[in-house]
Amino acid sequence: MRALEEISKLPISAITQLQNPNSNSSSTLQHGPVLGPQLYNWLFQCHGFLHNFFLIVSSLLFVLYLAFQAKRSFFKLSNGRSSIMIAYYGCLWIVSLLNLAWCCFQAWECTPGKEVPWNILSLFTTSGMLFLEVSLLAFLFQGNYASGSEALTRTFVVSGLILGLDILLKAIYLFGFGVPLFIDSSDHPHHVKWGLWVVHRLVLTAVYGLILFMYHSKWRERLPARPAFYKYIIIMFTLNAMSLFACGLLGNGASFGFWLYGATIVCYHAFYLPLIYLTFLADFFQEEDLHLENVYYSEMKDAGFFDGDWE
Repeated sequence: MRALEEISKLPISAITQLQNPNSNSSSTLQHGPVLGPQLYNWLFQCHGFLHNFFLIVSSLLFVLYLAFQAKRSFFKLSNGRSSIMIAYYGCLWIVSLLNLAWCCFQAWECTPGKEVPWNILSLFTTSGMLFLEVSLLAFLFQGNYASGSEALTRTFVVSGLILGLDILLKAIYLFGFGVPLFIDSSDHPHHVKWGLWVVHRLVLTAVYGLILFMYHSKWRERLPARPAFYKYIIIMFTLNAMSLFACGLLGNGASFGFWLYGATIVCYHAFYLPLIYLTFLADFFQEEDLHLENVYYSEMKDAGFFDGDWE
């Protein structure tokens, strides 16, 4: 009887634990105390482990690649004295670090109380990537050999105006009307949000489609004659068209659009910055290598190193 009286005084949680001694171990496996609650939420919550791991690894590898090539790139940029390339390379560094932070703090999107810092980080990251995107388009319309301070000024003025308007519009929607532009959830659809993204993607898709049309028309000579730019336009047109289609599906309540839109976001944040580097900067650095090789060859020829080849 005394034992029954003691058991009756125990709380319900303790009685449940006595009835099922393995419940504690199963709950610890679910909440992952081995990793710690914060690390577990950072890796496994929100979009899932594969989504977060892929974004973090891809963005980190690109930043490490830029750091590994930094000394060599700074040397070539200082010798080349191209204001456009120097400014674009600096912007690429800043946006790459922002994108790395955005990928590392994915858990903020699903963490209560972190909505404001997540929206601010997402706003600056996406705006920086849009600045690179618009700057490259402005450079394309100026021709293949656009250089000098005037071309740089025109490119950055146009890009800055478009970027400022884009930031202002998104800030009004985010902080004025409370529309969660950067928090994606299939359980809470926002038709106003997806309507805005439809307009945003429609404009970009139309611009890339116009450039593709110019490549196959009589205005082709006005565009750079590099195959890398043409491949870049095809990739970006396809990506924006897929994102436009996904936003249209989500605006009409189709759940499949949520997964398609998520796939385009992952591809954009994982591969866009390396694509920019390969399209716009890699050719410049390779041309500098060829230029240096020609200089060394000319100096050796003037010094008489190749005179014995003619004997």
